[in-house]
Amino acid sequence: MKQEDSEEIIKNVYPEQIEDSGPGSFNYMHVRLEEHKQPELSTKELITEKTKEVCRSGPKVLINYLYTLFPVLHWLPRYKIKEYLPGDITSGLIVGIVTIPQSIAYSLLANQDPIYGLYTNFFCCIIYFLMATSRHNCVGTFGVLCLMVGESVNKQLVAAGFSTDGDSTTTLNSTLASNGTVCGKSCYAITVATSLTFIAGVYQILMGIFRLGFISMYLSEPLLSGFVTGSSITILTSQMKYLLGIKIPRHDGAGALVLTWIDIFKNIRSTNICDLITSLVALVVIVPVKEINDRFKSKMKIPFPVELVVIIVATLVSHYFNFKGNYKSSICGTIPTGFQTPRAPDWSLIPSLAADAVPIAIIGFAMTVSLAEIFAKKHGYTVNSNQEMIAIGMCNLIPSFFYCFTSCAALAKSLLRESTGANTQLNGIISSAVLLLVLLAIAPLFYSLQNCILGVITITSLRGALRKFADTPRMWQISKIDTVVWWVSMLSSSLISTEIGLLVAVAFAILCVIVRTQRPRATLLGKVSGTEIYEDQFTYKELTNIPNVKIYRFDASLYYANKDYFRTSLYSKTGINPSIVAALQRKAKKEMEAAAGETQNRFIARFNLIKTVKKTYPTSKHSVPQLDMHSLIIDCGAMQFIDTVGLGVLKEIHTDYEEIGVRVILANCNPSVRHSLQDGGYFSQSGGDVELLAFHSVHDAVTFAERKFKEKQKEIQLIDAAFSFDPDQAVSDDLKI
Repeated sequence: MKQEDSEEIIKNVYPEQIEDSGPGSFNYMHVRLEEHKQPELSTKELITEKTKEVCRSGPKVLINYLYTLFPVLHWLPRYKIKEYLPGDITSGLIVGIVTIPQSIAYSLLANQDPIYGLYTNFFCCIIYFLMATSRHNCVGTFGVLCLMVGESVNKQLVAAGFSTDGDSTTTLNSTLASNGTVCGKSCYAITVATSLTFIAGVYQILMGIFRLGFISMYLSEPLLSGFVTGSSITILTSQMKYLLGIKIPRHDGAGALVLTWIDIFKNIRSTNICDLITSLVALVVIVPVKEINDRFKSKMKIPFPVELVVIIVATLVSHYFNFKGNYKSSICGTIPTGFQTPRAPDWSLIPSLAADAVPIAIIGFAMTVSLAEIFAKKHGYTVNSNQEMIAIGMCNLIPSFFYCFTSCAALAKSLLRESTGANTQLNGIISSAVLLLVLLAIAPLFYSLQNCILGVITITSLRGALRKFADTPRMWQISKIDTVVWWVSMLSSSLISTEIGLLVAVAFAILCVIVRTQRPRATLLGKVSGTEIYEDQFTYKELTNIPNVKIYRFDASLYYANKDYFRTSLYSKTGINPSIVAALQRKAKKEMEAAAGETQNRFIARFNLIKTVKKTYPTSKHSVPQLDMHSLIIDCGAMQFIDTVGLGVLKEIHTDYEEIGVRVILANCNPSVRHSLQDGGYFSQSGGDVELLAFHSVHDAVTFAERKFKEKQKEIQLIDAAFSFDPDQAVSDDLKI
């Protein structure tokens, strides 16, 4: 390449640096970049290209789709038996044993018979094994979802004329099912639950297909944590009747928590002493052992299955001492073995359950995806969030034909699976095998198990969520807004209802985001001595202010909601309202124009040129405000976008400041903001010269502003020399006149 060509290229990239390369000059860099341009194709050419691409890659796309839909086809042939199998078997057995009591306990929470909880955990583990990308998630019954399912089932039971007093398993009425058969309370409850599970699964699959995983971004960690804690309080309240052995109606909707506690205290005298003593003994045994398991989990390869031991002992004691006959204690009753004939959901219930399924579907996939990403990050592999949504959707859709209710990734069991050495989803098959053994042979042995034991197991599993109250002081120190979101989510989900509480929490969280962007931090920047770094001068010490240059930073996008705050904070930080200054300047100029004399006319020309010089020039009646800046630099680095209203504000600010002689320069604009400025005609205000209005860094903008001010000072000196002009004397003469 010739030397002349090289110099021409350098001038195009660094024009000002070449022009002002002399000694003592203000060098700055202004980069002009050429954008990529996509080739324009006609409709015919576009269709032809797409058709050829599909024909060439059709078989490969189909194979890739199968591998994506069933990730097991990818990792199972590469399964390392010696390395992975021991951990998967150990973890699968432990999780399967722990799942047995939880399945039975959470069935009561969902207003179902115990057998259906076993069905749910059995089927969803198999489907998740085939379709999941997460290696450590444990899918099954989850307390919050069971509570939401139970609330929806209870509403439908009341609408169908069933009583909600007493145990959920008691048949007090009957109704006609969609297939023409007479359906009792238990039958109708599972019919409602399967229909609800079906529609929730459809929602989740559609969200995965259409890649709507971004919805989970609106469920922040404080929001989800508060929601789970509030739901845990509701779960604890709903289980108190089992611990006390009293019969009270189940309340749903707004104020259900308060109404339930009122009923509890009203019926406290009818407490079953046998159930109460059994509950206290179980609590005394389970809580300390679980604490030991948590504290020494790093040293204990296998946690002690205290829930299963308590269930076995309690069942034996209840059977041999005949707690039901002697003390009228509530027990599980008959739990059938084997599987029932698959049955389609009741399609007539779908319209009435469609709204209830929306929050269930969202919470289900949010918990599943968030846990999957946590474990993937910890163990160094990747997960596909959209595939996870499809997988959990299929875990609800297919099992809904097999008498199952809604499931998702359960936090406690997933942590247990990960801590006991799980390597792949093969451990889910081991857990399903344990449940299969229970379903085929062991289930009837739980006939004499007291419901109060299941209530204790449910309550003790909430320890982690309830401990979040202790984290709120620390959360308050880190972020006050997140703490408020947590409390709003917790209180709304517990005091109102789970569905409405979730909606209220999401709306409040979005409102907090809007408020934070509506009134963001706005500040002036100062220079770190000896560097090209500019920081908040109100936060850091020993920063250097650039003489006669104000650098304003707005830490949010500029749009219709914060336009007024942007303008107000700018005027407040700079100490100059250009509209007021311009009005006073116009009045001063009119008075000077009214005064006669050639000297005054010369002064007016000079006055227009040096409006931004610190010294003020009083007139007979008005005094022009003292301006301590000649350039205003707006740091747009935090602006992700600018809408049309924000663009209009920038145009107005540019015009107003230019009218009083202050140059407005933008810096750190991202490509989308520059496009908005270009398309909106912002740069046309300076003859289309982008170079005079936008820079890639604050330092280049400052250097440019100082250079232009030096040029103005030289021009003023030339005028003074040409006219031998003393502005102070001119003003004095004018006043005498």
